[in-house]
Amino acid sequence: MTVILETERLILRPFDQKDAADVQRLAGDAEIAKTTLSIPHPYEDGVAKSWIDSLHKFAQFGTMFGFAIVNKENAHLYGCMTLQITPQHQHGELAYWLGKSYWNKGYTTEAARALIQHGFHQFDLNRIFARTMTKNIASSQVMLKNGMQFEGVLKQHFFKDGQFEDIAYYGILREDHKND
Repeated sequence: MTVILETERLILRPFDQKDAADVQRLAGDAEIAKTTLSIPHPYEDGVAKSWIDSLHKFAQFGTMFGFAIVNKENAHLYGCMTLQITPQHQHGELAYWLGKSYWNKGYTTEAARALIQHGFHQFDLNRIFARTMTKNIASSQVMLKNGMQFEGVLKQHFFKDGQFEDIAYYGILREDHKND
């Protein structure tokens, strides 16, 4: 089953191999890699294709669903939003990145709102959480704008690009989620 979510300005749809070049171009920006936990820099040839294949495999197992964030009017790829499900705990982890030229326009907040609602309704999750490097203030703002609560910081929890990074966690419970 293919899930497509729509918002006022965006479509969230599964990735296709035709997206690989745009993924490499957008995610390959050093500014994206600097504030994300799992995106490498440089973003080597072939990595996007393998990553898209892995998203399809995870979706078949029902453990992670990756969505291309695309503009509703022109179908341009803006970024990615994923929801990784842990069924036995009824929770999901939200993760995302957005191409730098699309920052500060509310797209990530809009896409996250749709995927949070989908997670609570489609997967009957009790909790959705997200994490970010504490230096990524914009990501924290996306979480707060979507009703997530700050839950704490894990000090020097990840080692990336030669330094330890503090990681902030945010979460929202089903009972606290407003049904839009």
